[in-house]
Parts: sequence; structure tokens; C-alpha cells
Amino acid sequence: MRIPLLFFGLLLTISAFAQNTYHPKTLDMRERAIVIDSWLEEKITTVLPELMRRSGIDMWVIIAREYNEDPVIKTMLPATWQSARRTTMLVVYDPGGGNPLETMAMARYSVGELFKKVWDKERQPDQWKALAQLIEAKNPKKIGINTSENFALADGLSSSHYDRLVNVLSDEYKKRLTTAENLAIGWLETRTNSELVVYPNIVRIAHQIIAEGFSEKVIQPGITTTDDIVWWYRDRIRALGFTTWFHPSVSIQRKNPESFEHLRAFSDRPEQQVVIPGDLLHVDFGITYLRLNTDTQQHAYVLKQGEKQVPDYLKLAFKKGNRVQDILTTNFKTGRTGNEILKATLDQCKKENLKGVIYTHPIGYHGHAAGPTIGLWDQQEGVPGKGDYPLYTNTAYSIELNVGVFIEEWDKEIRIMLEEDAFFDGESVQYFDGRQMEIMPIPRSLFPNE
Repeated sequence: MRIPLLFFGLLLTISAFAQNTYHPKTLDMRERAIVIDSWLEEKITTVLPELMRRSGIDMWVIIAREYNEDPVIKTMLPATWQSARRTTMLVVYDPGGGNPLETMAMARYSVGELFKKVWDKERQPDQWKALAQLIEAKNPKKIGINTSENFALADGLSSSHYDRLVNVLSDEYKKRLTTAENLAIGWLETRTNSELVVYPNIVRIAHQIIAEGFSEKVIQPGITTTDDIVWWYRDRIRALGFTTWFHPSVSIQRKNPESFEHLRAFSDRPEQQVVIPGDLLHVDFGITYLRLNTDTQQHAYVLKQGEKQVPDYLKLAFKKGNRVQDILTTNFKTGRTGNEILKATLDQCKKENLKGVIYTHPIGYHGHAAGPTIGLWDQQEGVPGKGDYPLYTNTAYSIELNVGVFIEEWDKEIRIMLEEDAFFDGESVQYFDGRQMEIMPIPRSLFPNE
């Protein structure tokens, strides 16, 4: 089944690249459901067995209540399910000996095609006792449950459900309960071959929308405000059939006394600033499509009368941002923790007199996704817990950072704030759809040879 899916993914990628730059091809809802369910089957078949053996867990019990879903269970539901139903219990059991995993639903009905119903309510009316009987019958050595002190995405088992589970288990099986933190994070962070065929196309779509919004189609200097651009992005995302996992932001740096402040940049931007010639624009933008997310930050410059291109001093500042990206991605090594990558990167930046700030995070099923945190903008000394998690292969990241550069022409320090989605294959980091290497001019020249 994987070969046709990979072929379909290639067709999807090729067809989207052939579209008009600002009119990306998207799948209808039925086509999306087919892809999502196929990807889920592939992941359970090819990825999950290795993750369970890596974590040493031979039974994984995932329990959630309708509208209070465990973050993990939401990624295991079929495409036609919008939420769990009643109390949904999924059980994954590894019988060992190289045999396939057993995927079961302790529920009144099967959960899609992959988790088959194993609860006979007529024989055992109590769902929790039925779960305990299943556990005893399989006799697992370690029973993984989704509890975690450091990772919210691996902490989906509610307190009440934990109490119910403990109450129905014998003392012997209570001792076998263990956190499934590493298993849950591994499931969420690992990307499959089929996802990797299509993920670059999803990032390309995000790049196309950003470029369209940062163009004369949307921006009329002297009239258009940053808030106008933000809401244009929100409307454009919906018009194209996508959703977003966060509200976009657009900010301005310009030749004035105002300096860059992190808190203001991240949470206290003025809503209404009119765009004028000479402005350096910044956007933070993401879309959600086929259960995968993007997260991108790019820059554009509004040309002043008589300017043919972005000023050289801004081009040079931008190149410093690209250099910090290179330093960071070079430090990606399998087994290194997020904090180790952060320290190595900042040490090298210091040697090169680059004023870099690193706040890179995993990307995938969630925007701020499962995996190692590589700095936070206000924690450059390291992030306890989430920063101590190691880097694994076949994982994706938003390479997010900024570099401070003093601009003599503006008599102030500006920040080049960049973010691009990329994939770590165990050897190197590859950007899904390249990265911004030059600041976009607004407007684009109709007569580039003049």
C-alpha cells in the first residue's frame, strides 16, 4: 500500500509546483481523509514497533474522554473522527518475536480500520474491568501510560482516568505501570517516508502565501496597516481550504529611535501601524494541512522612491541571519540534547561576533511539537527538561532564531528574525522548501533590466 501512496504524494508535489505561484493545488476533504488514514496505517506498521522496542514498553495504553482528548490519541484517530467518543481506550501490544503489533480498541466499536473492537459489553459490562482483564491476558512486562512532568504532549492521561486504571489493576500490574514519555514523544516527532514526500509541498504553499501577502497585491504603502496584512493572511488561509495553529503577526522595523525589545516583539506589538516606504517588514506565519503544521518567519522591504533594490546594509544584516542558521544546523548531531546544540551554537556565534538568539522547536503534528527544545528567547542558558531530550533521526524542526545587527544608517540595532521548517535525516539538516536568502522587495520590479 505504501508504494501507491508514495506515488500519489509525488503527483501531489509535482502538480502543486506546476500551479500558478499564488494558487497552490489542494486536496478536497475526501482526498485528505484517504491520505491521512494511509499515513496512519504506514506509521503504525513501520514506525511504532521500533519505537516501542526502543523505549522498552511492550504495552501502550492510551485513554481519553470525548472533548478532553489526549494529544497522542488525536493523532491516532481516523480522519473522519473529530474527537474521541465517550471514553476511548486504545491498546497497542507488542507480542515480541518479530510479530506485528496488536492494535485494539477497548470500546463499543472499532476506532477506524486499525484499532479493532475487543470489548464485549454483554460479557463484561464494566469497560475498566474489561481493560484490566485484557492486560492480564496479555501479561505485558511494562505498561506505558501517558504521564510526563516535562512534556505536555506526553501527559494526556487525566488524573481521574489514572485513578480508575489503578483501581482496577491488581498490585502486580500496578507495579508494571510506567511513563510512556519517550514512546509518546517518539511517536509524535518521527516523520514517515510518505509524509516526507508531501511535507515540502505544504511548506511551499506557506511560502507562496507569505510572498503573496508581502507584495503590491496586498500592500499599498501609506494606506495598508500591519493589521490589514494579518487579517488578509487569515482570510487567505481559509479561502485556500487550510487552517492555522496560531494567529499570524506582522511587524515593522524602520529608521526611528525605537529599539527592538523581545517582549514587545513576541507579545505586545501595536495592532495598527501604517506601512510606509523604507520599512523592514517581518511576518510570523503558519498553516495546518493533512495534520501537519508549518511555521515560518520572513522579511520584506518597502522600496523608497528611486530605490531599485533592498539597501546593501539590510542585505548584509540578513546574511548574518543566514550565517546563524548555518551554525545552528551544523550542530545537529544524533544523540545531542537540545541544550547541547544550543550551547555549541551560541559559543560559535560568540566567536564570530554574532549576536544570535536561538529558540528552535520541533514541528509536525503540532506547531510547537514534540521533541527537543533548542532554546527559548528568554532562556538562552538552556531549558531544563525539554531541552535535555536528545535529537533523533527522521524528525522535523522550525529553525527559529534572530540576530541583532547595528545599522549605522538607522543609528540603531535591528533584529533579523528568521524561521524555516527543516528535516533532520540523522546526518544533516535539509530545509523542506529552501530558506529565504534575500529580503523580498515591495513592489516587485516589472522591469528588472532597467
